[in-house]
Amino acid sequence: MAYGSLGHLRRTATRNLNLAFPHWTSEQTRAAVRGVFQNFGRLLVEFARLPKLNRDNISQVVVYDGFDHFAESLRRGNGTLFLTAHYGAWELCPFAHALYGHPLKFVVRPIDNPYVDRLVNTYRTASGNQVIRKKDSLREMLRTLKRNEGVGILIDQNTTRDAGVFVDFFGLPACTTTVLAALALRTGATVIPGVLIWDSARKIHRLRFEPPVEIARTGDTRADIAENTARFNKILEGLVKQHPDQWLWVHRRWKTRPPGEASPY
Repeated sequence: MAYGSLGHLRRTATRNLNLAFPHWTSEQTRAAVRGVFQNFGRLLVEFARLPKLNRDNISQVVVYDGFDHFAESLRRGNGTLFLTAHYGAWELCPFAHALYGHPLKFVVRPIDNPYVDRLVNTYRTASGNQVIRKKDSLREMLRTLKRNEGVGILIDQNTTRDAGVFVDFFGLPACTTTVLAALALRTGATVIPGVLIWDSARKIHRLRFEPPVEIARTGDTRADIAENTARFNKILEGLVKQHPDQWLWVHRRWKTRPPGEASPY
């Protein structure tokens, strides 16, 4: 139903896929767009049943894939920064990790409707996670990392020029938040890419952790932030290429452009 009724989102997804995969046929693009809406429907279903999940039944819904990479971060002892995105059933991702005994904190933007905001955050925190309001985020993230705990940061959405840096994403400059890179450089925390992947063959979600990201440290803070943010985007691009229909292509990722460059939308 959403695929047929939300034409503006369907058009945005089609435009984004044309930008990212210009070699695709129209049939490939349409199939991916349909998959994006199917994935969003799966997200809504999983979000609705979060209150029913617990330590005893979570393994029937989510299994780990690459847990040793997260374990390596714990061993290092400087906290974990999760490089993550609106991928798969992304609300289930930190929820499941907390049920397995590893709660974390993540930065959220308040939802305009306060009743919906309260309901969503009640669900998000039911497994032991905590949300960090964006306006109070830096101090709380620093405290969390100092305790060798985890902080999740979504890096896949368009941001403004004053809050981001232009780095490559699918061959196009994408204005990307610098928060993750700046925190990694300041704290020495380990950056672990992590997303929730729907395994259609096994009919289960895989909580995939990639190896720790090697952080560039040349002493030039501005250059290091740009270089590390570029590395993060490259990792995310690789994950999206594995399962293109599981990323949120309906977002105008390339809306903010370098000076003098027109928006592709």
